Amino acid sequence: MKAVGDALMLRVPDPADAVRLGLWITRNAMSGHHAPSVRVGGNHGSAVERSGDYFGTTINVAARVSALAAGGEVLVTGQTAALAPDLEGVLYESRGRQVLRNVAEPVEIFAVVRLDETANHLAIDPVCQMAVDPERAVGRLLLDEKAYYFCSLTCASAFAQHPERYAE
Repeated sequence: MKAVGDALMLRVPDPADAVRLGLWITRNAMSGHHAPSVRVGGNHGSAVERSGDYFGTTINVAARVSALAAGGEVLVTGQTAALAPDLEGVLYESRGRQVLRNVAEPVEIFAVVRLDETANHLAIDPVCQMAVDPERAVGRLLLDEKAYYFCSLTCASAFAQHPERYAE
């Protein structure tokens, strides 16, 4: 849609297509060009269109999420991940709630990870089924000597209240 310095803003109406495009961009678009690693940030929501340009909170949050990403990484908001939950070969790894510049409330952020890149180091939150890096997990609970890792305190609380629903 538009270039701002070395950044591009793209409008992709379907969240699942946006996630897949982000992965393609970071893995394929620039391969062989000896370019710096590309980073992608995404957010889904409404925006105001004026003369072919888009404005609003959704756009601002997407820009802030992109700024959080490391080279080769795709980050999305929790809202975006929730709208594309069952993408084949993809897991969402929680990065926790992040404070973003000029955004009133912290925003839940998830890294988009291809299953083949997880190298079996990620745990699965038993409540929401999101991938969780044990070293970055928001919560950890032990039940019968087994550790369970959680993407959020909400999931940890739900598990603690009813472990029989979620424990294997």
